[in-house]
Amino acid sequence: MKKTRILSLAMTGALCLSLLAGCGGGNSGTAETPAAGASETPAAENTSTATGAAFKIGGTGPLTGDASIYGLAAQRGAQIAVDEINAEGGAIQFELNYQDDVNVPETAVNAYNTLKDWGMQISLGSVTSQPGVSTSQLAMTDRIFTLTPSGSSPDVIEGKDCVYQMCFSDPNQGLASAQYIYDQGLGEKVFIIWKNDDVYSTGIYNQFVTEAEALGLDVVGNATFTTDTSTNFTVQLTQAQEAGADLIFLPIYYQPASMILTQADQMGYAPKFFGVDGMDGILGVEGFDTSLAEGVMLLTPFNADATDDATVSFVTKYQEQWSETPNQFAADAYDCIYALKQALEETGCTPDMSAADICEALIGEFPSMTFIGLTGDGEGITWDASGAVSKAPKGMVIQDGAYVGMD
Repeated sequence: MKKTRILSLAMTGALCLSLLAGCGGGNSGTAETPAAGASETPAAENTSTATGAAFKIGGTGPLTGDASIYGLAAQRGAQIAVDEINAEGGAIQFELNYQDDVNVPETAVNAYNTLKDWGMQISLGSVTSQPGVSTSQLAMTDRIFTLTPSGSSPDVIEGKDCVYQMCFSDPNQGLASAQYIYDQGLGEKVFIIWKNDDVYSTGIYNQFVTEAEALGLDVVGNATFTTDTSTNFTVQLTQAQEAGADLIFLPIYYQPASMILTQADQMGYAPKFFGVDGMDGILGVEGFDTSLAEGVMLLTPFNADATDDATVSFVTKYQEQWSETPNQFAADAYDCIYALKQALEETGCTPDMSAADICEALIGEFPSMTFIGLTGDGEGITWDASGAVSKAPKGMVIQDGAYVGMD
């Protein structure tokens, strides 16, 4: 395997995990009762208070609705980090407030304004990309520094000097996925099923096709769907089968991916499946036969099975509180809080400073700092002045109902 080239490509810009993103977001979500283990307090009251003077950090995400796996994971991951830091009793203390945006841009804007009225000094942006595009523009205007755990579209950060990403960007997910499939020899004939009304999916698809052509990867066809046609994939799967595809690339989220796996099984069609960070969450889909996900591969920046002390501690706390294994969105949000802590310490910021002054200090710090977190690898995480992150991806495969590292 040409691992060196994979990592260098991934670290050229912001590459996951859109795992749920995630990263990117779909077009809409419908509010419904939170999933099991969700916060029992209303979203508008979903805050945690530090023991002393604290920096006010806000974020929006789908805490209810179809994309709630992403939003709840980010909220919970950030909360664990905040609780750890506050328990230390150091100079840096945080108060966290996550608002429910049900993965709808208009709702995210209202949620952002609620957080602004609350006194938000630093933002975690929005969990999904399309709401993230809207709220990041507001943060740019208001000069509120933003570090999003999973808003992976380039449009979230483009032209906004105070908006940064912790997650891989969509185009670089496409680039690294093509490179990984090629280097590992995972498929001889590749077919792509993608969502053409979603910036997350289209961004990954376009870059994947470009890189596949450069590598000589045999892409035998592609088929699209939209939000309104995301329940029946018989036509797309039939096209892939007739084209002789032995691997289907899915730059989409876990909900339609679970339907594709189910319908492929009903057809007796069993190619390999390779996804991106938005697939992270497929094992938690209600009513889905998770045995059908056996062998599914994806790229993600986080491995919950890692044995280093930091990962073990995080996974243990998450499982104790929520009775489930954290995905990459939880880990990215956890890393966001600790990266902000590091930057605030380095710049000497204090909670009595204005959001604008904190913003300017963090803009000066992030492009020059290296952060070691749960995601990426031991080489550390860095950012360029555009807000794009550089960190290494991990190849994962689902085995026995769990994610297992491929490298």
